[in-house]
Amino acid sequence: MTTAAASYPSRWRAPSIFGSPGRRLAFWALVCAYLVWSLSTLNVDTARVLAGLPRAWTILARMVPPDFGRWELLLTGMVESVQIAIAATIIGAVLSIPLGIAASANLSPRPLYLLARACMVTGRTFHEVIIAIFFVKLFGFGPVAGLLTLAFSSTIFLGKMLAEDIENMKPGPVEAIRATGASFGQTFFYAVVPQVLIKTLGVLIYRLDSNLRHSTVIGIVGAGGIGQTLSASFSRYDFDFASAILLTIAAMVAFGEWFSDWARRRLR
Repeated sequence: MTTAAASYPSRWRAPSIFGSPGRRLAFWALVCAYLVWSLSTLNVDTARVLAGLPRAWTILARMVPPDFGRWELLLTGMVESVQIAIAATIIGAVLSIPLGIAASANLSPRPLYLLARACMVTGRTFHEVIIAIFFVKLFGFGPVAGLLTLAFSSTIFLGKMLAEDIENMKPGPVEAIRATGASFGQTFFYAVVPQVLIKTLGVLIYRLDSNLRHSTVIGIVGAGGIGQTLSASFSRYDFDFASAILLTIAAMVAFGEWFSDWARRRLR
């Protein structure tokens, strides 16, 4: 008994995903070889990088102290970014409801499900900046392109999350409501909505926080907001004003992060 007990390990260890030390060593060797190969094909010009360091220091020195003297222009761009983010979130939330229902395998017919899923996959393929460039080409510079960009991305994101929540909900309440002869709308409002509402609200608040950050990025390509003001200031070598804009963006994103965390804690 003592010999048998001594043959077992005294501490539990999680099983390795590689199966054996040899496989683990081979995996990390391949990772290192890939990194070396990737870095060797980037053609990094070391002399150019070293020459850019003094210019970077000069730019940073010209950014201090920040210039908040043109606070009216700063406030206008910031308010525009917030307006774009809020409006895009609301539009995306409304449009995501039919998309999420159509993309739920347990609620929609198979052809409609496949079509909705294909739309989601296609929409998620492109980054917000690429979509913003497309809308800027269609509608010109300004907040309209930014609003359409974030509304489109929000619709795809919220629709996917809603579809996942609907597919993962408990089927019992849906079957019970259907057994009473309820219509699709009654089944959705009385069996589906109570199960997914809290999660959906949490995701909606998270998306609002994301749109606040994205609204500052897409402005760089001309889609309105504070990002467009930042791009213009860098183009004019107005680095002290650019520093003020960056600090304002950081404060806005920090406030959005705090609000998102606070609201989601309240929902729990």
